[in-house]
Amino acid sequence: MSDTNTLTIDNLEKNTVISTERFSEKYNIKLLITTVVIKMKSLSLAGLGLLLFVGFWSILSYYTKAALPGPKATLTVLYEMLRDPFYDYGPNDKGIGLQLFRSIKTVLFGFTLGSLIAIPIGILMGASATCKQILYPIVQLLKPVSPLAWFPIGLVVFKDTGMATLFIVFITSLWSTLINTSFGVASIPQDHKNVAKAFGFSKWRYLTKILIPYSLPHIITGLRLSISVAWLVIVAGEMLSGGAGIGFFVWDSWNALSLEKVISAIIIIGVVGLFFDKLFTYIESKVAYKA
Repeated sequence: MSDTNTLTIDNLEKNTVISTERFSEKYNIKLLITTVVIKMKSLSLAGLGLLLFVGFWSILSYYTKAALPGPKATLTVLYEMLRDPFYDYGPNDKGIGLQLFRSIKTVLFGFTLGSLIAIPIGILMGASATCKQILYPIVQLLKPVSPLAWFPIGLVVFKDTGMATLFIVFITSLWSTLINTSFGVASIPQDHKNVAKAFGFSKWRYLTKILIPYSLPHIITGLRLSISVAWLVIVAGEMLSGGAGIGFFVWDSWNALSLEKVISAIIIIGVVGLFFDKLFTYIESKVAYKA
């Protein structure tokens, strides 16, 4: 091959690389712009929804002649609460940060205990038709029971209101995780099982290489639902048990006729619940199968 032909091929390769790099650069810029536009649109719609909510809230406050505090009065009190959230002036006078920390600690502890029991039982129910026939009727019998109905049971068993609150968080954290785990395990395709048999997988290898990876998205979905229920339950549980926690703070503020504090606490409860949901949604997106 002549030097001229070699130079021509080299130039062609260089031009191809340059063209590919330019195309990749343009594609990345276009993708970035599209992502920014989608995010801006999402934020704009969320802002519109928030604006409509605040407007409706203001109308209600005006209609009740300020018996229901408006956004301005509530946000002023919320700001004051957040300025010093960790003060402690005694058993019944603690800052919102300490109350919130107490509730989150109870929720996470009860939720973790529930998950440690629900996931293995769910795997057992999904993997064995006999176990499902034995356990599923019990699950369906207990799942619809109101969380607060468990509170007296917790009091009788533990003789302590704090432990009774933990008990209702634990018991209500079981069902969504258990059912979703069972469904995920039961839906493993037969082809996957056949491959495991063909390669002579041990039970441990089958569990770690096929069963858990395949059912993990369902398990995370169950955990996301369970943490939402646990956070919902903690407020009602602490209203009954008293002493400490965000639920107690709401009830104590109501008794003190401070609706501004009640609504402020509701906003904080909503923000924390949203954080939990977003956290598990993010984890769910990371373990979900993508086509």
